[in-house]
Amino acid sequence: MSLVKHIVNGESMSGGALTLTEGELESFEQRGKYVITVVGCGRMGLPTACLFAEAGFRVICFDINSRIVGQINSGASPFLEPNLDKLIKKNVDLGRLKATNDVKSALSNSDITIVAVDTPIDEKKRPNYSNLESACRDIGLNLKLGNLVILESTVGPGVTEEIVKETLESSSGLKAGKDFGLAYSPIRASVGRVLEDMVSYPRVLAAIDERSLVAARSILKTVVKGGIIEVSSIRAAEVIKLAENIYRDVNLALSNELALFCEKIGVDYLEVQAAANTQPYCHLLKPGLVGGHIPKDPYLLIYEAESLGIKLALPSLARRVNDESVKRAFDLIRDAFKAMDKTLKRSKITILGLSYKPNVKEMKGSLVMDLVNLLVDKGVKVSVFDPFYSPDELRSINIPAEKNLTKTFKGADCIVIAVGHDKFRRLSLKKIGMLMKKPYALVDLANIINPSKAVKEGFIYRGLGRGAWMK
Repeated sequence: MSLVKHIVNGESMSGGALTLTEGELESFEQRGKYVITVVGCGRMGLPTACLFAEAGFRVICFDINSRIVGQINSGASPFLEPNLDKLIKKNVDLGRLKATNDVKSALSNSDITIVAVDTPIDEKKRPNYSNLESACRDIGLNLKLGNLVILESTVGPGVTEEIVKETLESSSGLKAGKDFGLAYSPIRASVGRVLEDMVSYPRVLAAIDERSLVAARSILKTVVKGGIIEVSSIRAAEVIKLAENIYRDVNLALSNELALFCEKIGVDYLEVQAAANTQPYCHLLKPGLVGGHIPKDPYLLIYEAESLGIKLALPSLARRVNDESVKRAFDLIRDAFKAMDKTLKRSKITILGLSYKPNVKEMKGSLVMDLVNLLVDKGVKVSVFDPFYSPDELRSINIPAEKNLTKTFKGADCIVIAVGHDKFRRLSLKKIGMLMKKPYALVDLANIINPSKAVKEGFIYRGLGRGAWMK
């Protein structure tokens, strides 16, 4: 018996998901009657699948990547995420979780389909929904009466009811709200704590009609313990998700601008931030390289606004400010070299950290590579170290790395802490300085090193916003 046939073996509840109520999903036995297919088993899709399997549903993961499918079926996670490995192995062993790259076997017996595919932007900053359209076409070709589709991907306003709904209807011959259910519930979770966030954060939900809303709420409540926030329309839910991320992007832009100002006037931004945030309505963030999904999401809204003849000035400006964070980091490095009376050309710089955020193994969306490339273009010998990646892993994707940490620091003129991994907080600056070429500098883009300690150990110090040490 194939892996997927094992999952769907037994009574199928196709035709019944759209009429679900909370009382029908109170026990493992009741949930085990339903098959959930999660389309897209990436950073958010796979944890989603695991949580529903853990709740008792029979879950099929569909992904076009055969390597990911193989790892899931062997009981392993394709990426690092706390506690995910354990959930995968447990539910694969129990027969509640399987993966496949065969569209028909993944979808033909599904009662509920959860869509968690990526929605990237192109080189012109326009949304690319081709992956989403393709997934919806496949789902539609296998859609049955009474099925429920829940979209979890981040999309622009109108996409669920236009691209998703229309593609499902045209490929299935069925009508949303009449023959099948459709709901939208964007994921609120951060890499490194996805499972925890998915369970504990309140979840926004909207649907095309009341039956879809009740059914989707009943299903989500089996894994979400932070509450379900029902909103009046799918478009409102789409805007809510984007508004959350744009708020953060704008706040980060303000922090980066204030940090630059503090550098110029000899003031410590972190002191300003800490004191200002004692005012209850002030929420200044730390400055830094703005990566991950944050740089993408504002463009989903900006694009839709422009199609309506509206120019969203503030989100657009915030994007421009944060897009310049690599240049500002470079300027800080160049200033450190000026203070050492050294030139960048033919120097050696050690870059610590490659991930887009601290304490995760994920370089997608990281701006560190942009900084590396900029330095290489200026004639710098760059050596990158990240505790989450082996030197071989880095070199395999053309990132300059040396065999060990000693060689990474040996003969370096400057250390740049690009990502605030916890392990970097415990660096022995005294020992590192003994390996470097005097005079040497430390540029802290993550602001995790005490400037006084760095100066005491003989480093020329520079940090984002740390104007008090710009001497």
